[in-house]
Amino acid sequence: MKELKLKYGCNPNQKPARLFMRNGGELPIEVLNGNPGYINFMDALNNWQLVKELKEATGLPAAGSFKHVSPAGAAVAVPLSDVLQKIYFVDDLKLSPIATAYARARGADRMSSYGDFVALSDVCDAATATLLKREVSDGIIAPGYTAEALEILKTKRKGTYNVIKIDPNYIPELIERKEIFGVTFEQLRNNVKITPELLKNIPTKNKNFTAEAVRDLIVSLIALKYTQSNSVCYAKDGQTIGVGAGQQSRVHCTRLAGGKADNWWLRQCPKVLNLPFKADIRRPDRDNTIDVYISDAYMDVLREGTWQQFFTTKPEPFTREERTEWLAKNTDVALGSDAFFPFGDNIERAHKSGVKFIAQAGGSIRDDNVIETCDKYNMVMAMTGVRLFHH
Repeated sequence: MKELKLKYGCNPNQKPARLFMRNGGELPIEVLNGNPGYINFMDALNNWQLVKELKEATGLPAAGSFKHVSPAGAAVAVPLSDVLQKIYFVDDLKLSPIATAYARARGADRMSSYGDFVALSDVCDAATATLLKREVSDGIIAPGYTAEALEILKTKRKGTYNVIKIDPNYIPELIERKEIFGVTFEQLRNNVKITPELLKNIPTKNKNFTAEAVRDLIVSLIALKYTQSNSVCYAKDGQTIGVGAGQQSRVHCTRLAGGKADNWWLRQCPKVLNLPFKADIRRPDRDNTIDVYISDAYMDVLREGTWQQFFTTKPEPFTREERTEWLAKNTDVALGSDAFFPFGDNIERAHKSGVKFIAQAGGSIRDDNVIETCDKYNMVMAMTGVRLFHH
């Protein structure tokens, strides 16, 4: 297929819209079900690049959960603890490696993943399709689908779920182009490889990266390569746990992503795990309610007397002191940045979310201040020398 007509572009008034190859060749994708739109394809193709690179870099099946051209989550297939199975709502499923990767990617930031576009590095199997069928999602791209998986996915969203197959051997041209306001931009594709070699320049006193830290920093940096800049990414256990995208100030990225990482950890607190939800509360409503519960906003819920909508009995507030005590137990978190940290305030904020390992480009006139702040907390920091801006 050389051209695919779309309903419209980013918005309904932007017609006509289509996909095609500038060189007149065949498109590397095939729509197996549904009618994906312009933004769906932007998410799908960025997400596919991310998971393809994660698989190449780690040797593990990889999955991504994209929303508005940035990852809400990305992960590789590291086995799930009982607690993570519960907070990801998969404790009743038998997961394959690729399904495990998606459960992690989706679970990183479940509120942001609502209505996501999924990418898998490997063939989609029945276990992954079963998991996907019960989540709110717009579509999926993968190098293939088992017959059973495809049949499951075709029943999703009353038969309209978007399923895209991509040629895993497709390699794009080295030069890429885009137009803005009638002006064509042209550049070499960002073909930089994210490997452990980028983590060799360690200016901090502590120079000891664990094997798990190296893996997590690779996950973080590859995710950042396909995240709208400025961007910062926290990672742990083979998955992102907080992505801060598209902020004009880097410290705002660090705060935004740190808040998401904190929420990921707070969801694992026994007090949150044991919330007395009513049996008929849907997963998205549970996600939203948990997000309210672990914040100060829960006090408003108690004052308004609306807790009965969600709970069988009234939960006690999750106090700031309890939250602080639980957050202090999160350790060995990895943090990547798509460019240099200009001030030590980013490191101070990262420390509050359990960060021990950092990878950033380096090259700021205040590198010394950033290094000193890392040394203050015995962190290990690598300066990669590689900027990963993505627009």
